[in-house]
Formats: sequence, C-alpha cells, structure tokens
Amino acid sequence: MVIYNALPRKEYERIFMCNTAKEIWKTLLITHQGYSSKNYVRKFLRALHPKWRAKVTAIEESKDLTSLSLDELIGNLKVHEMIIKKDFEIVKAKVKRKYLALKAKKESSDEECLTSGSEDEENVMAVKTSRNSLRE
Repeated sequence: MVIYNALPRKEYERIFMCNTAKEIWKTLLITHQGYSSKNYVRKFLRALHPKWRAKVTAIEESKDLTSLSLDELIGNLKVHEMIIKKDFEIVKAKVKRKYLALKAKKESSDEECLTSGSEDEENVMAVKTSRNSLRE
C-alpha cells in the first residue's frame, strides 16, 4: 500500500497489477533500466506523501542513501506504518475505555439521583403526614 501511494500516477499505472513488492521492483527496474539504486531511493523518498516527511528526513539523516536499496527502504517504511497503526489502535482503545468509564459513571450518578429522589419523596410524605397529624 505504501508503494502505491508513494509513486506518481504514471509509475502507478505501470505497477498496479503487481501483487508483491518484488514484482513491483522488477517492473520498475525493467522500466527504468540505467538509473542507479541511489536515484530510485531519492525519487521514492521525494514522491512520498507529506505526512511521511518526518520519516523521510530521519532516513536521509541516518542512512547512506547510496548504499540503501529500495527493498530496504520499503521494508523500513512498512515497519514504520505498522508502528503508527498500532499506536493509533492503542490510543483509540484508551479513548474508548475513558468514554465507557464516563458513561458508567454517569449512569451510576443517574441511579443515585433516582434513589435519593425516592428517599426525598418519602421524607416529604413523612413531613406532610406529621403536619396533618399536628393540625388534627
């Protein structure tokens, strides 16, 4: 998925039928024979969506792009994508737990109000009864 999103439309049209990263790599290699691996990696990094900018910068600063293969780069990006998804799921689960806790707390507060409301009604009735007895 990362590969498809990272490539320009013209390149996408060449590889959209490929099922694996290896097939994509072979297709691109045949299409662009003569480019060096370094150029592939740089082009790929430039073509990534802006949301990947932080990761691209980290890769450019920490890796030697002349020796980094496109397969290594794609693997690195896939790992990063999985980490992001996992973090998102963790945050989503925490938010859901907080929502359920607040909902449960609200329901218990509502029940307490109903309980205390019926106790209040009993007290009012007792006061009215005692007032009526004093009048008689």
